[in-house]
Amino acid sequence: MSRIRMAGAAVAGLALTLALTACGADSDPLADDDSGSSSSTVTIGSANFAESELLAEIYAQALEAKKVTVKRTFNIGARELYLKALQDGSIDLLPEYNGALLSALQTGGAPEGVSSPEDVLAALKKVLPTGTEVLEQAAAEDKDTLTVTQETATKHNLKTIDDLKPVAGQLVIGAGPEWAERYQGLKGLEAVYGVKFKEFKPLDAGGPLTMKALVDGNIQVGNIFSTDSGITTNKLVVLEDPKNLYLAENIIPLIRSEANNPTVSGALNAVSAKLTTENLTTYLAKVQVDKQDTASVAKAFLTENGLA
Repeated sequence: MSRIRMAGAAVAGLALTLALTACGADSDPLADDDSGSSSSTVTIGSANFAESELLAEIYAQALEAKKVTVKRTFNIGARELYLKALQDGSIDLLPEYNGALLSALQTGGAPEGVSSPEDVLAALKKVLPTGTEVLEQAAAEDKDTLTVTQETATKHNLKTIDDLKPVAGQLVIGAGPEWAERYQGLKGLEAVYGVKFKEFKPLDAGGPLTMKALVDGNIQVGNIFSTDSGITTNKLVVLEDPKNLYLAENIIPLIRSEANNPTVSGALNAVSAKLTTENLTTYLAKVQVDKQDTASVAKAFLTENGLA
């Protein structure tokens, strides 16, 4: 849960710590945690949306099945916050999205021509913050999308993000608050497509607030994650991205190097090998639509894939 991707990212390569410190919030979800993690415990974090928390719980239970002691620090917030937590040692591990992470770490967004999973991964490894690494990426992919209702698509003849340019000044877009400053948000849409909206409504990161606002007509364009089952159930239209603002978004574990070892990497790589876009969408719907708790859905995924 995306993302998700972002000339003028909120973070820049190895200078990440200073850039992210400026993005702090009044309420720090990590304030009560010990600084750093013991060598025998892996502290797992997540972003503040359902898919990220589900993936983090899958990672946690996969590690616990290998007798690794795990501490959960979920629902931290947006990338700007959880990367800071990773760098200062408050967490050791979290699920990420290769293209979104690359765009966040690379000044000016991803290098031109980089869009495939393999190219994104190679470019990402060059800009990871010191002391961190990524493990094997999954085939599962969840991309940021610009999504509209069928009514809006028909009214304005919208099929691609390019088609928004002549009409965006009449439309309101909704997304997570951080989208206002992300390259894979408003900044990249203007830089790559020349699209400027009438208004930006800060809602949530591809979550229920954005979906409801879109379906209710309070916004006309929403940043919805591609694995959201609401796209199908609400008969929404995902606009094509011909200029590849949104890169490959394969799910990948991001970990502090000091927390990694063969047991940890073995368990997490086994999870990545089983994750597909299709099964992720199915299990995420159990959380978002069926309202099952994240722990039981994660357990079902691991059991059904022989990882429990």
